[in-house]
Amino acid sequence: MIKNKAKNISILVFGKNNFIATLPDQIRYTTTFSVEVIDNLNQAMSRIQMTPPDIIFVQASLDGSMKLCSWLKKQTKLSWIYCILFEDRLQQLTDRNKYGWQRELEMSAAALKQGADAYIWYLIEEKTDHTLAELTANHGLILAQLTVGLRKAQKYQDLIRTNDILSAIALADSLTELNNRRALARHLPRQIKTARTQKTSLSLIILDIDHFKKVNDTHGHLVGDRVLQLLCQRLQHNLRSQDTPFRYGGEEFVILLANTTDDEALSVARRLNRLVSDEPFALSNKLTINITISLGTACLQAEDDDQGESLLYRADQCLLQAKTAGRNRVINSNYLSSNVSRLKAVSS
Repeated sequence: MIKNKAKNISILVFGKNNFIATLPDQIRYTTTFSVEVIDNLNQAMSRIQMTPPDIIFVQASLDGSMKLCSWLKKQTKLSWIYCILFEDRLQQLTDRNKYGWQRELEMSAAALKQGADAYIWYLIEEKTDHTLAELTANHGLILAQLTVGLRKAQKYQDLIRTNDILSAIALADSLTELNNRRALARHLPRQIKTARTQKTSLSLIILDIDHFKKVNDTHGHLVGDRVLQLLCQRLQHNLRSQDTPFRYGGEEFVILLANTTDDEALSVARRLNRLVSDEPFALSNKLTINITISLGTACLQAEDDDQGESLLYRADQCLLQAKTAGRNRVINSNYLSSNVSRLKAVSS
């Protein structure tokens, strides 16, 4: 019996009905994993690309079988798929019987070189009426190779889960549990591409805590860290479903606002500004701290680069302007642009 601890293991069989009928019952009638049968090369390739199986059985006598093995070997992103080639071609079986083990080794090596991970010989036996032939094979060998394939699939799934965990750790800020700057560098270009493809708006907010150094100098860095955590919790609880916050560095944060216009971004920023300034942060029964934040907003423009550097720059300039103007306020790029234009008009 095959013991399969992996979840969602799938087998794609590239073969005809007479081939399927000879497979062990543990494969044909299993509920442990899914089995799909295809006998067309183009359909098989399309299926593998769309939904890659974990294991592939290939009937060598079927048109396109060796091409499928060779193609699969060239797909570096699919290298984890375990391909088992079942040799049922009459000429190869005849040569094997005629020339012995040396010829068998040569043909096995050639098949493995073409892309198969395992090579199983099928025998042709005549029925009693000497008119029909049926395919037979060592079921124990088939099940043994299947077990190898299942182990490989399990290891691949474990590797994917491990990589997902490591990626999540690498893209998360350990103090605030928000996405970090590295995550923003990945996420922002994707958001820009989506916005331009779907012709929707995209805005962002850059904010930081006013006079945060004074908090650290007065109360210590542990209190400062706790203030950052409480601020992030308050922001997260008051963001919309399409808003994604990031810790940009130190006491500075970025919030991506999907499907949000410049005016809507300004409204979101003003609301967050009030939520922070209107209610002090209670760190303990004896310590309550009042903090404020300054915010800059900007909306994606046609001339912005695909990586989002110019968009971030405009928002950052607005944040600097908000701090220069007295802190605890919001400046957006339209306001900043109109002021620059007005100053240029006055000076001229």
